[in-house]
Amino acid sequence: MKILLVALMLVLTPLLSSCSSQIDDYQNTTPALELDRFFTGELVAYGMVQDRSGRVLRRFKVDMVARWEGNKGVLEEDFVYDDGEQQRRVWYLEKHPDGRYTGTASDVVTPAEGRTEGYALNWRYTLAVPVDGRVWDIDFNDWMYLLDENRLINRAEMTKWGFKVGEVTLWMERKSDS
Repeated sequence: MKILLVALMLVLTPLLSSCSSQIDDYQNTTPALELDRFFTGELVAYGMVQDRSGRVLRRFKVDMVARWEGNKGVLEEDFVYDDGEQQRRVWYLEKHPDGRYTGTASDVVTPAEGRTEGYALNWRYTLAVPVDGRVWDIDFNDWMYLLDENRLINRAEMTKWGFKVGEVTLWMERKSDS
């Protein structure tokens, strides 16, 4: 049994790792994503939550306001879901000299940590997500792709115990007066 498990791991590991993108894949791409430039002023986002099979569970709109002082930023997010539920999250962000970014919020269990390369950001964190009266700690593998100076696409894979449980997709846009 132990030999079978080792053989299975040897076969599956390269397959699983070949399916994921690495942040270094985006070196030298343009325009360069700098969170302290994109996330400044007022923004709006539209998104959806999908289950692991791709079925849309919820749609939402997010109004955001962001500001930076030096290497520290605050991103206020006000969500309105298609069923009328409202949610607020305030991110506290930090830009590090080595190009990494970190972030915390009241419902972020494991702080977000990642970095940018070219037009992409990848960061990972654990979020406390309420589902049917219970709160689950869900791991997020979050990718942001800058399209131009005013628009960004965000895709996040959600996992629990290493298994995909869903995905979140957002279209973000800076408001014209920002």
